[in-house]
Amino acid sequence: MNQKLSMRPLFLALGVAAALALGGCSMMPDSMRTIFGGTPPPKPAALGPNVVKVAVRQAWSAKIGSTSTLSLSPQVVGDTVMLASNDGTVVALDGRSGRELWRASAGAPLSAGVGSDGKLTAVVTRNNELVSFADGREAWRQPLPAEVFTAPFVAGERVFLLAADRSVLAFDGKTGKRLWQQQRSGEPLVLRHGGALLAVGDTLVAGLAGRMVGMNPGNGSVRWEAPVAVTRGTNDIERLVDLVGRTARDGSIVCARAFQSTVGCVDASRGQLLWARPAAGYTGLDLDDQRIYGTEANGVINAWNRADGERAWTVERLRYRKLSAPLVLGRSIALGDETGLVHMLSREDGSDVNRLSTDGSPITTAPVVVGDTLVVVTANGGVYGFVPE
Repeated sequence: MNQKLSMRPLFLALGVAAALALGGCSMMPDSMRTIFGGTPPPKPAALGPNVVKVAVRQAWSAKIGSTSTLSLSPQVVGDTVMLASNDGTVVALDGRSGRELWRASAGAPLSAGVGSDGKLTAVVTRNNELVSFADGREAWRQPLPAEVFTAPFVAGERVFLLAADRSVLAFDGKTGKRLWQQQRSGEPLVLRHGGALLAVGDTLVAGLAGRMVGMNPGNGSVRWEAPVAVTRGTNDIERLVDLVGRTARDGSIVCARAFQSTVGCVDASRGQLLWARPAAGYTGLDLDDQRIYGTEANGVINAWNRADGERAWTVERLRYRKLSAPLVLGRSIALGDETGLVHMLSREDGSDVNRLSTDGSPITTAPVVVGDTLVVVTANGGVYGFVPE
């Protein structure tokens, strides 16, 4: 094997570790903190009594394997929740009842997943293989030229991938044949973290370094580019500004976070940056018709006005709780923490409206919603469905 390629995972891992160290102790794992000699993180403040303004009950629960990898976020397709676990298990659940529809295995641990259009479901293994399933059975698999940490995007009978070497690839959904690949040069280090890959109308939108790039899904040609963040610092680690986490979209407006740098919104119909504001986080966003919501690396929760990016409100009482990305849910937002709690806050001012319990393990991925059911996945593989009373 080519020595440069075989060492690339090490370079990536070191890049992430160093970036996390420079990014702040609040987001660095305890084991990494020991390696870098950092001080222990501050202890979060004690939670007060649960304030219940919106009554919610647990309707069902299910179990899959460990889902501690950030890129293994669930995906909702209609009434179905698609999930994947670290060991390669792929599961489809009825989001309203929790009933298991099918279960399959990719045959190897996963680096990214899951992506689905309801007919075809795709994941990526740590062996650099793209594996697809149809109706719970393996349809095809294809070797990949690079690692992948972003969930596949499945649409239009095609599977699109954003690889760690900043290439974007397209595969035929029926046969697995590679249709095109666009290679992007850039910084030598990238993050082991899910990035931005979605469709807006007839444009494929990918996060490449700190830029949102609109591409022709038919051949990969670039239609436009919009800078959400610009590189900063004097070395490769300090210049890491990859777009990370779940993007927030409403029509042609797509909002994204650049790692430990900014939050910004782009009009994808024109490829125009609307605004960008400094933000020190690494999880995704969600939005409603008035605001953008996100959590910072230190546990501060922010709401920005959609129109201009000005801060609407800030909540600091959940500092140092290692929060997931938020989900807009009715008049609330819901987000998980490292103790398995789901915090529900008012969209209007961030005040508490309820607090829900799961299995006590971290909630690292954003909750999702199916109809009126809130679905939460824990690192230990617990899946919980909550509904309003």
